[in-house]
Amino acid sequence: MKIATYNINGVIGRLPILLRWLKEDAPDVVCLQELKTSDDRFPQREIERSGYRAVWHGQKSWNGVAILARDVLPVLTRRGLPGDPDDSHSRYIEAAVNGLLVCCLYLPNGNPAPGPKFDYKLRWFDRLHHYAAELLDLEVPTLLAGDFNVMPTDMDVYSPERWRDDALFRPEVRTAYARLVQQGWTDALRYLHPNERIYTFWKYWRNSFERDAGLRLDHILLSPDLVGHVRSTSVRRGPRSWDHTSDHAPVMIELDLHYAAGKNQ
Repeated sequence: MKIATYNINGVIGRLPILLRWLKEDAPDVVCLQELKTSDDRFPQREIERSGYRAVWHGQKSWNGVAILARDVLPVLTRRGLPGDPDDSHSRYIEAAVNGLLVCCLYLPNGNPAPGPKFDYKLRWFDRLHHYAAELLDLEVPTLLAGDFNVMPTDMDVYSPERWRDDALFRPEVRTAYARLVQQGWTDALRYLHPNERIYTFWKYWRNSFERDAGLRLDHILLSPDLVGHVRSTSVRRGPRSWDHTSDHAPVMIELDLHYAAGKNQ
């Protein structure tokens, strides 16, 4: 069973990129971030024609998250992260897919820091901590996947000294990510590649991708009962090299779980 997370950076404008990648890599489940479109404009028909069904939580011009599943309808279990009823940002969606609880998130960027946006990021992280602990208490196979907007360690950024004061790398944010993992979650990519420099995001300018001057912002965290099923983890760098593509690359893991197509239809 192949599960991926991909910050698409605009699902309407990058739809040809998304459909091409879905055809080439054929993931079973995909978490998308930064849809940047309202619910009514989500390209449901085109995605279904490619063999996927979806649930989504859109927002005009900003944010937006979705869960896609191949030949299966994801069963929506939550739209929006609990803890702040006044939070109008579309940053969290959750669905059951063939026995897995799939949680797709787009954590706030937080820049400039310090400031109100950074404070919002830390509050959002705190809400995620509380809810993630509740998810672990359910004792069901669960994964948290998405753009966390965090480089957890110096190994996850091409030039750490340049990023010390950035909201993606400040100590408060790295500590928040470490606290989340310490609840009992496993960073799937680091589980199999503990000592490699691996990036998932490259800025558009100064040939960042060609120079491999990247950041690791996109993560998949696994509940304890999934860790032993991990067969592979990888960053799918190919789509980042395509024309008019996202500045992120998909991250994909493979679990040795049986994928019963049509179970949730």
